[in-house]
Amino acid sequence: MNALVHAPGFGLFLTVGAYLGAGELHRRLGRPALLAPVLVAMVVVSVVLELLGISYAEYLSSVSVLTLLLGPATVALALPLLRSGRALLADRLAVLVTLVVTGVVSVGVTVAALVALGAPDELVLTTLPRSVTTPVALTVGEAIGANTTLAVVLTLVSGVLGATVGPWLLDRVRVTDARARGFALGVVSHGIGTSRALAESDVTGGWSSAAMVLNALAMTVALPVVARAFH
Repeated sequence: MNALVHAPGFGLFLTVGAYLGAGELHRRLGRPALLAPVLVAMVVVSVVLELLGISYAEYLSSVSVLTLLLGPATVALALPLLRSGRALLADRLAVLVTLVVTGVVSVGVTVAALVALGAPDELVLTTLPRSVTTPVALTVGEAIGANTTLAVVLTLVSGVLGATVGPWLLDRVRVTDARARGFALGVVSHGIGTSRALAESDVTGGWSSAAMVLNALAMTVALPVVARAFH
């Protein structure tokens, strides 16, 4: 059993199996937001690793193929951006204003809350990349001197929460426009949110994809500037 648990492919088998099982559970229960497959799979994998005493480093090594595919998967999520290109240009002023406002609010609230609570500068730097999708968070995190492992975890938590709570919250405030819903999910919850948006419609997914890509580009420029204040 010990040899099986520590076999090179165990982490990959566990991750894929947990996600497929979570997806089936999600479908059978009527797709409740709080049981989003990514969230359930993350909890299951974490519990199993803890119970079996498998370190994060060992797990990360065993799922290296998934990490390798993360970049191409993110690029694939950007493909709907091409379909929404003309619509984005037609609403370019609204898109630009929304990007600026959401970026300022996201970074401003995070930094202000941590500074008010007396968090060390290293923690503030580590939380900054949570505003972008995971592959970009890794690159930006390394550039600004953040703890990239924790930064990725925060990015995933942000994405899962946004994709889980976001659609419910948008329904509560009666946001029905597919473009607005998609843009909100893409900015807040990145690739995970875009996957969720694509389940609603191609338009929602396209605008979510656009928001994810545009937000990543903007934050790649803005975050290193903000980070200078904490070095």
